[in-house]
Amino acid sequence: MARTHFSGPVVTSDFGSVTQITSASTGVTLNTAAGVITTVVQNIAAAGEVQFTVTNSKVKVTDTVNLSIRSGSTGGTTIASVTAVADGSFQVTLTNLNGATAETGTLLINFVVIGANA
Repeated sequence: MARTHFSGPVVTSDFGSVTQITSASTGVTLNTAAGVITTVVQNIAAAGEVQFTVTNSKVKVTDTVNLSIRSGSTGGTTIASVTAVADGSFQVTLTNLNGATAETGTLLINFVVIGANA
């Protein structure tokens, strides 16, 4: 098996941005290999979760989607994870790890799709 070594970050010119509207569970559409999702103002209860779907024609069920919260968390205890991947979409789950305080920030979430040759 051949290995590829990277000496720096993986860079793509296929980048976009999208802003969520209506509610924290409203899905978004962004058909790029990488991008940033700006959420609505969150209202995730203490120790609560919310999910939304990102529709993206670049995503295949065999791909890996990595994401991270860039900024906007009011308490710094909210995490973002990918909880499902399908052809044409992935699901984001936002989890508030704070057991006492709700998350009320507008989050900026960076993501990148890593394609698999499957």
